[in-house]
Amino acid sequence: MKQADTIAVKEGEGLDLRTLETFLRRNLTDLPDGHLTVEQFWAGHSNLTYQLAIGDWEAVLRRPPLGPVAPKAHDMNREFKILSELHSLFSPAPEPILFSDDESVVGSPFFIMERKRGIVLDTSFPEGIEVTPEICRGLSHTMVDWLVELHAIDYTKTRLVEISNPDGFMERQVHGWIGRYERAKTDDIPEAERLKVWMTANMPKSQPPTVIHYDYKLNNAMFSGDLKEMIGLFDWEMSTVGDPLADLGAAMSYWIQHDDPKLLKFGLGKPSVTITEGFMSRQEFIEAYAAKSSRDVSDMDFYLTFAYFKLAVICQQIYFRYRKGQTKDARFAHFDQFVKTLLVHAAGVIED
Repeated sequence: MKQADTIAVKEGEGLDLRTLETFLRRNLTDLPDGHLTVEQFWAGHSNLTYQLAIGDWEAVLRRPPLGPVAPKAHDMNREFKILSELHSLFSPAPEPILFSDDESVVGSPFFIMERKRGIVLDTSFPEGIEVTPEICRGLSHTMVDWLVELHAIDYTKTRLVEISNPDGFMERQVHGWIGRYERAKTDDIPEAERLKVWMTANMPKSQPPTVIHYDYKLNNAMFSGDLKEMIGLFDWEMSTVGDPLADLGAAMSYWIQHDDPKLLKFGLGKPSVTITEGFMSRQEFIEAYAAKSSRDVSDMDFYLTFAYFKLAVICQQIYFRYRKGQTKDARFAHFDQFVKTLLVHAAGVIED
């Protein structure tokens, strides 16, 4: 039995179905007869993503979260352009169908993309799957392999060169995320101040730039029914051209392992399935990536420290929106505690 990846649309996050269907029929050809139905993807904490269906036709609509958003964040047109360039070069990237900046349709710019079908793993495996260490090890290798594959794309032969600026990438990232933290700050956390000073003073020389996903994690991937193939990779909002080790660091900040501190494992609720026997540890993942990509990973402590700080800032921005009443999602009520946990953990990487 497969685990459903959609739910009924949450209160306050609905779409005007009549307006949206009129838009779809005006802009897309060969839509079947029938009325538009909409469900919402339950995963994710930021952008709103919906399943659209008319008869046997289906697609996915993606739009920014409700309320004010951070400058340059949630840029639907940019994400659409990235998918347009990468879909033919990287098969897990969904095919983009249509972008619109007409805010009268759903209340914001949005884009429509291919609906992929498969298994998304988060905190549990679907019923009916016999979980073995071999399956978990295989999933780990699949995640490593596709990250290496993404970083092997020659971005200079795509139009990503027009929307990316890899020179000085890490310096901009460090100072940019420090600024975002300050703008969304709600509490004084001593570790944050230590991290800001340390990161600014210890930036390594960047690796040659590559395409990076920058939100590469297990529950942004979709797998075939036997869990042997990655058939989808989603949430390309933060993708750009930059230091590939920043991408690896970000991936590892999401990769929970069985011996992590309790607060890190349970900070967002149930821990990821990556704590299951057979999944690689972060160190094993990094070593496998190094072997397959031939990249020097000796500075990974910096990239992992920065990645935990960046993840803390993302959670802090979500918590800031919750405190301001811009979202009423109860999942966000205790994000301030998880922010502190991430900052303490990042400071621990420095000490180690």
